[in-house]
Amino acid sequence: MLEIKNKIEKHQYIKVAEFRKDIRRTAPHKHNSYMEFIFLTKGGGVHFIDEVAYQVVPPVLFIVRKEQVHHWELEGEPEGYVLIIKKPYIDNSLDSALKYLVSGVNAHPYIPLHFSHNLSSIFALLLLEWKQEEARPFQSEAMEGLLKTLLAKILQEVPTERSKHIGSTDTFQRFEALLSETGTLRNRVAYYAEQLNTTPQNLNAVCRRTVGQSATAVLAGHILGEAKRLLRYTDMSLGEIAGRLDFGDNSHFIKYFKRHAGITPNVFRQRI
Repeated sequence: MLEIKNKIEKHQYIKVAEFRKDIRRTAPHKHNSYMEFIFLTKGGGVHFIDEVAYQVVPPVLFIVRKEQVHHWELEGEPEGYVLIIKKPYIDNSLDSALKYLVSGVNAHPYIPLHFSHNLSSIFALLLLEWKQEEARPFQSEAMEGLLKTLLAKILQEVPTERSKHIGSTDTFQRFEALLSETGTLRNRVAYYAEQLNTTPQNLNAVCRRTVGQSATAVLAGHILGEAKRLLRYTDMSLGEIAGRLDFGDNSHFIKYFKRHAGITPNVFRQRI
């Protein structure tokens, strides 16, 4: 069974910590409803996020969304920082710029960095502020300001062709947020259009304008990703997975999976 890790207290919405230097290999796991930023300045090896292997070549930043599965195969002693953010922290903010910046970095699981000194300094200040045992005047404002600075500096490292559409529409950001709720995925663009108070045609236009893909293709990416996670990390039957992902029957799910993955779900599971 896939492990669900929880590195933050229930009452906390944000946490900053130094990356543990004793981490080398970890089992595949998900996080308990939070987004994790991992900034490494030392170390080597491989970081796997949803089956994709990323080489750890510091300085580098990894962003793991709450629905994704990841694990480490590190070499040498790592060094860096970890930032954990729960969705309510962003939702409760009155600053629209913060939401814009989070949605921007959310699209990039791996960002090789050219200049790490500024990020190291910001992470250090965030950690210092977060560790204050007694609440201080404007502490929350300081945390949010540092977080915005951090996210903006990160996005400056994203190549122009990858960043030109970041956060270009609020509708697309909200669409992505709904799709990250993997427990309630629906295999219907019309369903999400209704949730977003728009039409399927407009949602499709928004997706094409923002990421160059149709709304159906964006939805398929999320459904296929969750299907692979369930096939790899659970013993759920194809019927259970089909039901979980809003398919009417097994045959529809199997055809859908093969069309997008090139193989059937059973073959995918056998190759694991």
